[in-house]
Amino acid sequence: MGVGIEVKDLNAWYGSNHTLQDINLNIQPNEATALIGPSGCGKSTFVRCLNRMHETNPIAKVTGSVRIGDLDIYNDASPVEVRRRIGMVFQRPNPFPTMSIYDNVASGLRLNGFRNRRVLDEVVERSLKHAALWDEVKDELKKKSGASLSGGQQQRLCIARALAVDPEVLLMDEPASALDPVSTAKIEDLIFQLKSQYTIIIVTHNMQQAARVAERTGFFLNGKLVEFDSTHKIFTNPRDKRTEDYITGRFG
Repeated sequence: MGVGIEVKDLNAWYGSNHTLQDINLNIQPNEATALIGPSGCGKSTFVRCLNRMHETNPIAKVTGSVRIGDLDIYNDASPVEVRRRIGMVFQRPNPFPTMSIYDNVASGLRLNGFRNRRVLDEVVERSLKHAALWDEVKDELKKKSGASLSGGQQQRLCIARALAVDPEVLLMDEPASALDPVSTAKIEDLIFQLKSQYTIIIVTHNMQQAARVAERTGFFLNGKLVEFDSTHKIFTNPRDKRTEDYITGRFG
């Protein structure tokens, strides 16, 4: 099951660039939360802070508190443990090109020491089913490489790979921006299905997509969280004029 996320006084820097400023919000378990805002506003930095990818940059710095369920991710756990509990799907599909479909999905488990073939088979099948890809690839699991799939299939393969290690949270950074409309619809349908088991955070430039898939939406601007509320309220009656200006296309 998904878990709640509590963010308090989160600040992030790249060198002297203060990219996130005093972010505070609570994300509900087993919901999809959308993050919107213009390019460079801090959305992607925020999700990278949630699974400690931000600190992989040597000039990056983070202060503040992030709790995922009962885990304080910056004080109670290693980055490896955090990334096991918090999966990440990027803007462009990134399957391991020399690996088969099967090995792509099983890769995270093997890195964690799993070797039992029966367990691996079960997890690979379950993860591909959860990613709505099983029926399309089940006869070619070990014959085809992940890179041989279409763009939409590759993205669902990456989702399956993230799900295989049994995370509680799934972060999705513009997961459909490089995909055609049919593949985008499949990803959105998948988000609806996955919410019952995971907490999902999706970064998107597509306002209609946020309105379709998310219960709550946060609007970022210039490194600050301007507004965070139910998606319906954000899009129909925002509190802040800047939110209204953005969603109506006056800037961004």
